[in-house]
This record gives sequence, C-alpha cells and structure tokens, in this order.
Amino acid sequence: MKKIILILTLLLTLTTNSFSEMILKSGFYDKNMKLQKDYTKGNIDDPGNKIILIYNSGQDYHDIPRSNLKDCANTVDISALATLVNSKINNKEIMLYILCTQKLAGDDEYLWNKKKFKEPYKGTTKLDKAANLNLKLIDNFVKKGIPTNQIFLTGHSCGAWMTFMLMAKHPNKVAGGIVTMPGCYGMITKNAKVKKVGIKKGLEKFKKEDGDGPANLRQNQINEIKKSKNLPILVFTHPEDPFDGLLSDWMDDIPGVKRIIIETKGKKGNYKLNKQKCRVHDRQDGKITKLKPRSAHDLAFTDCFQFYNPTILKYIESRI
Repeated sequence: MKKIILILTLLLTLTTNSFSEMILKSGFYDKNMKLQKDYTKGNIDDPGNKIILIYNSGQDYHDIPRSNLKDCANTVDISALATLVNSKINNKEIMLYILCTQKLAGDDEYLWNKKKFKEPYKGTTKLDKAANLNLKLIDNFVKKGIPTNQIFLTGHSCGAWMTFMLMAKHPNKVAGGIVTMPGCYGMITKNAKVKKVGIKKGLEKFKKEDGDGPANLRQNQINEIKKSKNLPILVFTHPEDPFDGLLSDWMDDIPGVKRIIIETKGKKGNYKLNKQKCRVHDRQDGKITKLKPRSAHDLAFTDCFQFYNPTILKYIESRI
C-alpha cells in the first residue's frame, strides 16, 4: 500500500510540475491571474452590475484528495477564461472566482478499487461535496447583492461534470453553466478504445476493468441529469478528448443544453483552430513559454480557444 501511495504521489508531482505556476487560494482573479485580495476578503463594489463566473477545476482522482499538494488550480487552466475578465455586457462587468475543491475527499476514498467499492455508495461523493461548496458560495454572493441571474458556474473535466450535477439538482440556482470537456471517470474513450469498438462495448469494457461501482455511479449521475426539464449549459467537447470525448452524445437531448463540438485540424497536440496553432501558455519566473496541449482534453486552456469568446459572451448576454 505504501508503494502505491508513493507512486501516486510521484505521478501527481510530475503531472502538476509540467505547468509551473499554481493558484493556491480560492478567490477573485484578474486578467493576469493574480488574486484580487480586496474583492476576495471584502464586499463587492456595485454588486448589481457584476457578473460572476465561478470556476471549478478538474481533478486527478474522482474521490481521493490531493492532500500532498497545496495547489488549487493552475494558471494554465484558466488563462483562456481569464481573458473574459473586465468584459462588459449591458454595462455589467465580468469577474472570475476560482473555487478550490481539490482537498475534498468522498466518503469512499478507494472508489477506483473495485474490490473495496461495493454498491450502494455509502456517504457523499467528492463531486457532491464540491457541489455543496458551490451552493454555499452562490448563497454568499446573493447575500452580497449579486443577482442570481448574473452568477454562472464554469468548470473543466470533473468541474464540468459537477456543474451538470448541481444545476440538474438545483434548477434556477444560477443563470447558467459554461463548461469544457466534461468527464470524471478516467480516460474511458482512450482506454476502452471507444473509437474502435463503439460506445456500448467501450462502456462494457470500462465496467469490466473499473468495476460495477464506478460504472453504475457514472450512469446513475447521467440518468439524474437527463431528468432535467431545462438545463441552460453551454458545453464544449472534442471527439479526441481521451476522457469522454466520444461519450458525450447523451447530453444532446437535454432541453437547454447547447453543445459545441470543437472542430480542429491536426492531431497529437498539433491542433489548429480557425487556422491558429493551439498552445498553452506556461508561466515560470515571469516568462511565458508556449507549449503544445497534452491532449484534446486541454484545448480549453489554449490561446486558440479564445476564438469562442464571442460565443461565450453572447451566451452570457442571453441569460442575464
């Protein structure tokens, strides 16, 4: 067991160090991804004319906390989203709040070990705990004078998946959702070879390899989300996303969901969108190095994703 923990710690360290500048605290961040301490600690000036984007990052593990790390997110993760900060819609200014949920853990921290995770899931999952933290934050913003129809949930990967869960369970709690590459159960598309064997056989392989527990929990969450009568979420997916890239069709029939399938040229990190090379901006010691995204899962972190800023702004305008 000690060897497994050591290996996981090493993997996490290698993964997070691939992009160097970390975000360490929850709070409001500016265009340069610097913490705005005054807004974070105190009241929000002119709250009726502010639009709040609450960002939830992805996770390395579904139910296990990243207790060995102090980071919350990475500047790379929010570099594209941060370009929306200070934009104005109907004289209302956009603000970005990063919510740190990495150290939360579900009540079963061994969800991926099928020998230990037996149904039904006992307790509260990490995704549900993250949703509860978001609900408290939303209530706090409303108390400070931010209108509900000017609060949006945003998120990537597990953060996107959680957004679907929260908004399905709590309709009208926020104005809408803006999410990228939803998925929180590993690289199913890649590992189950969904492109080759198809969705049905791919999910069967996922269930066989990861166990009934995770597979059924994922499907149960989807079933609950699909009950929504109106789910105003703008979602971006890509077929080459190794996580749920080829497993996102289920959301197309949900009223209110608008899915944009990102169309790029090139493969294996050499992506182009609207004739622009897609690169993440790695910040280290004040210097920026442009790097290829590790996979299509990270396309939302690249500079070329800003191509969709007008689409996102138009969506926000339609909801406030």
